Amino acid sequence: MFTYRLKFEITGVYAVDGKTSKEDILHHFDKSIVDQVRKKRLEPIESLLKEKGISYEIKILQGEPGPAIVEFANKMDFDVAVVGSRGLNTLQEMVLGSVSHKIAKRVKAPVLIVK
Repeated sequence: MFTYRLKFEITGVYAVDGKTSKEDILHHFDKSIVDQVRKKRLEPIESLLKEKGISYEIKILQGEPGPAIVEFANKMDFDVAVVGSRGLNTLQEMVLGSVSHKIAKRVKAPVLIVK
């Protein structure tokens, strides 16, 4: 069996649109608490990456998720983008659009959509 170690870094991106941001601040009242709640959502991912010894960086972006992630990914010139899919039904996707679909169409790097 051949094994080897690749050298890479993962950049995790969490995009928050204006509506969500306003609702969070109204609900939690304090921006520092809102930031803590957002970071807490990422803790399971961070602990897994630390456990595996994988180099990573977390970025929290402001703006509509699709365009914000596309702009960031294209600016950073990543080798590959891995995007999660919520699994909208056909009607929801037609009406709302799919963030993963928008990213796949507009990011310059290859995109892997994970369900």
